[in-house]
Amino acid sequence: MDLELASKIAVVTAASKGIGLAVVRALVAEGARVVAGARDAHALESIPGVTAVAVDLTVPDGPGRLVQRAIDEHGRVDVLVNNMGGVRLRLDGFLALSDEDFQWALDANFFTALRATRAAVRQMLAQGGGTIVNVGSVNATFQPDGGTIDYGAAKAALLNLSKSLSQELGPRGIRINSVSPGPVSTDLWLGDQGVAQTVARRMGVDPDTARAKVIASIGGIPTGRLTTPEEVAALVVMLASARAGNVTGASFVIDGGLLKTL
Repeated sequence: MDLELASKIAVVTAASKGIGLAVVRALVAEGARVVAGARDAHALESIPGVTAVAVDLTVPDGPGRLVQRAIDEHGRVDVLVNNMGGVRLRLDGFLALSDEDFQWALDANFFTALRATRAAVRQMLAQGGGTIVNVGSVNATFQPDGGTIDYGAAKAALLNLSKSLSQELGPRGIRINSVSPGPVSTDLWLGDQGVAQTVARRMGVDPDTARAKVIASIGGIPTGRLTTPEEVAALVVMLASARAGNVTGASFVIDGGLLKTL
């Protein structure tokens, strides 16, 4: 299926690994030209059709500078994928968390997307339209314990923003949707500081056992495996394309059946 993304200009945040890198590759495979930002952009430099931008997206002007790079080089922004995010497991309970802990989660998961969206929307309005896809999380609505309480709150804010802006900007040709992954086979789950390793150290077990226990504690995944970054990217790119031309304000869950409610 032709997704009609050839020669479109896309901006992707946190693009150097995991879901972000998979999104970049999927967009390039569809013929899009991608301006991809990350703190360390070396992994992006060898990909044809990609402008790699080294940028700290957590500083207030970082997202705007990334979007401006696309405007300076290509004169437009057709697609924005807000993939930036991060989680720190909170294993000592709510009262152990400070305002600064919650602010970190909001900066990483909400304000980066808010600032990139603000910059992109200005350009999209001027050019007559565009699409935005926000990478959220099932934690925005599914919060089984306090281990990701600040992350869940920040992703819930992003989901709410997506819905609100879709109502305001839909009549002006800008579609905004969200993708909410469950556990994905990225560093967030499998890395040295990821969920499995962090819980394993606390429980005194190996990472595979820890991962199995965590997944069981949140209800289990019927498909029996984590989602791959490429599977998330396929959904993101479809939503960014004209093939989803009347889809806006929606949130699509990709979690292997983790969520049990409608």
